[in-house]
Amino acid sequence: MLKTGDRVPAIKLMAATAEGPREVDTGELFAGKKIVLFAVPGAFTPTCSAKHLPAFLNHLADFKAKGVAKIICLAVNDAFVMSAWGKDQKVGENIVMLADGSGVFTKAVGLELDLSARGMGVRSQRYALIAEDGIITHLAVEEPGGFDVSRAEAVLEAL
Repeated sequence: MLKTGDRVPAIKLMAATAEGPREVDTGELFAGKKIVLFAVPGAFTPTCSAKHLPAFLNHLADFKAKGVAKIICLAVNDAFVMSAWGKDQKVGENIVMLADGSGVFTKAVGLELDLSARGMGVRSQRYALIAEDGIITHLAVEEPGGFDVSRAEAVLEAL
């Protein structure tokens, strides 16, 4: 599993654009910047939609004041679902909605969550990380069913 001090893996994820889905290389995205990434089990799921994503939106100014260049939301969903969820949540350009449709990034960081028994397949655990120039300086992984250490407020305290 990924840990503090590790480099964020350089993997191609997908983001929706006006021209359609496009690849985003995490190595390039994280290079030379302070980035916050939070991962959720799925777009449109109750905790993710009611609490997790909205809190990051509500604290945008606080993150910017602490030098965060970008906030990224990641889920094992496709780019179209992530785009629709972003529109539903009125994210605009404020949060980068990245799709890890095949779970490649999630597997690479060792944070899979098997929700097959609930009909959701293999997803991502709920977590948040802070990276500076691609190196993880803070990693907070939730216990199964938890929503504490990856909350926007907890990440702000870690900055």
